[in-house]
Amino acid sequence: MSEPLLSARNLRVEFTLEGRSLPAVDEVSFEIAPGEVLGVVGESGSGKSVTALALMRLLPQRPAKIAGEVWFEGRDLLTLPEPAMRSIRGGQIAMVFQDPQSALNPVLTVGYQVAEAIVLHQKLPMKVAWERAIEMLDRVGIPDPEARAGAYPHQLSGGQRQRVVIAMAFVANPRLVIADEPTTALDVTVQRQVLELMLELRRERDTAVLLITHDLGVVAETVDRVLVMYAGRVVETGTVFELFDDPRHPYSRALIASVPRLDQPPGERLPSIPGQPPDLVSIPPGCQFQPRCPLAHERCVEMPGWTEFSPTHRVRCWAAEREITTETQRHRAE
Repeated sequence: MSEPLLSARNLRVEFTLEGRSLPAVDEVSFEIAPGEVLGVVGESGSGKSVTALALMRLLPQRPAKIAGEVWFEGRDLLTLPEPAMRSIRGGQIAMVFQDPQSALNPVLTVGYQVAEAIVLHQKLPMKVAWERAIEMLDRVGIPDPEARAGAYPHQLSGGQRQRVVIAMAFVANPRLVIADEPTTALDVTVQRQVLELMLELRRERDTAVLLITHDLGVVAETVDRVLVMYAGRVVETGTVFELFDDPRHPYSRALIASVPRLDQPPGERLPSIPGQPPDLVSIPPGCQFQPRCPLAHERCVEMPGWTEFSPTHRVRCWAAEREITTETQRHRAE
């Protein structure tokens, strides 16, 4: 992988509740290369969105406490003064939120909101920015962009609002776009169109994308590498081919097994993961997945280290460590 565009090191986010510190993100480390698409997957509550908000420094300082390092083009974003961070946020790192209705200002026209990003980050006059905003609305597939630029968010459909949010994210030519469940509220056909649009813009502008989703079908088709998160921790990371062809963590295997397949016999029930993700108030010791894991044993009460299956494929699991030990012994015997 080339020199990373963004590097998160031991990122930790804690929320304070009634005097107790609750870890929502725990020692998360990863890198994103220029132009790369990195997928982050996991159930609801696994820490995906909190990680994204921490990168952008959009979490309230109280009750959230952020620790670790987030390096972007030689600067640690977590230590930057707020004015410097504002110049990066939206200009060099942009975000596509999962709910465009709440992401857009209801009392401003969509054209103004797209143009505002150009004025703020490219320092162009509003007249020029408005023209470019119309061009961008046309680029993202908004019909009759000149007329629609004067519309308010409630006058557009859900798919059109999401296209406006994507236009706002890409219009200033950022180096990195963080897309947090960008297709959650859309029907399947519009989901496909929105994803194809976002990836096409990414290819045109060589923009890196951090794609947060629970949809493994989307991951299989769109990303280069994958982080699997559970209870605030990364439990497996690898290329998209390594994850789907050879998942090593029991949680990753369970997620993939629960995806419907075209070759599945009619009427056959999909496997599900028993139990629920742990509550932050009562996280189990060691591996947090052990209460739900079919391979759990007595050592799982201790925190597992990383087991490396390839330079790009790593897993945090005692069972994975036993697997690679067994494989190594078998290869030596052969």
